[in-house]
Amino acid sequence: MALALAVAAAGAGTAHAADNGFYIGGSLAQTDSGVRSANFNFTDRDSGYKLIAGFRPLDLLAVEVNYVDLGEPRAGALRAQSTGVDAFVMGFLPIPLIDVYGKVGLVNWRTTASGPGLTLHRTGNDLALGAGVQVHLGSLAARLEYESLNADELAKPNFISLGLTYTFL
Repeated sequence: MALALAVAAAGAGTAHAADNGFYIGGSLAQTDSGVRSANFNFTDRDSGYKLIAGFRPLDLLAVEVNYVDLGEPRAGALRAQSTGVDAFVMGFLPIPLIDVYGKVGLVNWRTTASGPGLTLHRTGNDLALGAGVQVHLGSLAARLEYESLNADELAKPNFISLGLTYTFL
């Protein structure tokens, strides 16, 4: 994020407000997730990623759909693999070169957990919340964000991600 801020400051003379329109991107994340059930109850940290697609029709509003991979947290011989698709409505506070935003939406998740002689498959739909900041130079934006999924069976996973988006009109 510091690099993105430095690039933004260096190019401040030629930078302008974020473009509105369709955008795509991706991010890498540090995740905290796991499984809560009768046979599994653990949480661990891992790396994950997110693929982003969105539409920003106005400076203050966007809608976004993400594919999220929460990595593969482990606790001894127990492991879980969780993925999801989430959809958000995002509200922006646009400041020159920077957007501060909050988002609320739903996540459709699926997980497979395994351990010695045990396998668990679960799916669900739950509330998803997030907040972040992005630095933009025209169509390119670097973002740092936090998201939390209110999925009890997934031990209420959350993640911090750093990513890039590109807006095309």
